Amino acid sequence: MKEKLFDALKTQKADYIEIRLEESNSSRLVYRGERLEEAGRAASSGGCVRALVNGGWGFVSFNNMYNLADKVALAVEQARQVGKEKSCFSPVTPVNEIVRTDFKKNPADVPLAHKKELMDEYDRLMLDTPGIQTTSIGYTDATKKVILATSEGAYIEQGRIDVNLRLTAIASKDSDVQQVGLSIGSKGDFGIVEGLHDRVRDIAKRAVALLAAPQVRGGTYTVVLDPVLAGVFVHEAFGHLSEADHIYENPQLREIMVLGKRFGGKHLNIVDGAAIPGYRGSYKYDDEGTPATKTYLISEGILNSRLHSRETASRMGEQPTGNARAINYMYPPIVRMTNTYIEPGTATLEDMLSDIKEGVYARDWYGGTTSLEMFTFSAGEAYLIRNGRIAEMVKPVVLTGNVFNTLDNIDVIGNDLDMNQGGGCGKAGQSPLPVSNGSPHIRIRNCLVGGK
Repeated sequence: MKEKLFDALKTQKADYIEIRLEESNSSRLVYRGERLEEAGRAASSGGCVRALVNGGWGFVSFNNMYNLADKVALAVEQARQVGKEKSCFSPVTPVNEIVRTDFKKNPADVPLAHKKELMDEYDRLMLDTPGIQTTSIGYTDATKKVILATSEGAYIEQGRIDVNLRLTAIASKDSDVQQVGLSIGSKGDFGIVEGLHDRVRDIAKRAVALLAAPQVRGGTYTVVLDPVLAGVFVHEAFGHLSEADHIYENPQLREIMVLGKRFGGKHLNIVDGAAIPGYRGSYKYDDEGTPATKTYLISEGILNSRLHSRETASRMGEQPTGNARAINYMYPPIVRMTNTYIEPGTATLEDMLSDIKEGVYARDWYGGTTSLEMFTFSAGEAYLIRNGRIAEMVKPVVLTGNVFNTLDNIDVIGNDLDMNQGGGCGKAGQSPLPVSNGSPHIRIRNCLVGGK
């Protein structure tokens, strides 16, 4: 196979050519209440060619290896048709390596019938809780092998095993509908979704309890975010702004995201990196063959770096960070996050609550939107903070603001970093890409909270 790929690459001249081959096996279960809507396994194989000529890209995807040289020729011809300038593509030392796939309990070895039996148990636990109207369950796993060969001489084989589960309990009474979810995932361990029975009962009970909870009075509060919601905030509100293709293509964002600019206190450090082992966004090489890194986006409150592919790094005069990722062989790699989080500080949760006379404690996530630096996020749950203690539950709140003002208003960072590995990231039609995000508890002054 290796010789066949390099023989095909040698048939054409271009500034850069890559061939990526992929084999994958997956399973999927989807429930809506008592109804099992999807259950099945799937297998796929295919590949793609990407070529760079005079700054223009050509891309061809395919499902068989026949006439591979013709597919390379087509990608190169596409690139020639659109290339009108000098190519920008940062050099990376080519490697030849077969990367070992690490796993604890491979989901491919678990029968689909057992997966369904487990999801049936979780679904029934939620539906049997008085006050629960319906449920939602989405389980997926995938085992994938990817081969990358480039005209520079790189040859890399990598595998990944991914597991993801999202359960939601939905309660209703009269016209009030409330829900609580559990999102969980793993890089190579089916065991992460086993033995969740107590947690599943708990989310159902909390969804019912929300029906009786009062609504918070809207206004500006000191807000404490739990690690899940803080992680979603740093991913959605700041992480996407750090993707260099967004910055390069948007003059307004380039004026905002200036390296060396202060966005927070010295206690604030925000990191992204696939080189951090063990998480769903971890890998050794990205889909351009660039080694994974650990990148400090914000270091001691200062904008320090951004996330790059080889092209964006060259265009912006910076270093590649190993963040070029494609969801599968039908797409070219684009700049994507991996494992994004706020580094821990030294405070305990009790420390950050202690001097809050009246505030809001927001947990978990439900949804949200971002538009450049503005964000709106819905918490999954919320509680009032009274005189330094977490008090009664209230209806889930909506947090709104400017991400840079909010970063500057983070005045205390906890010592309890926790990474959320459920869900996935979407961009440019490529979704859900496995990522993780996290944070310790954080405290934000002057945060706008929607309510009555």
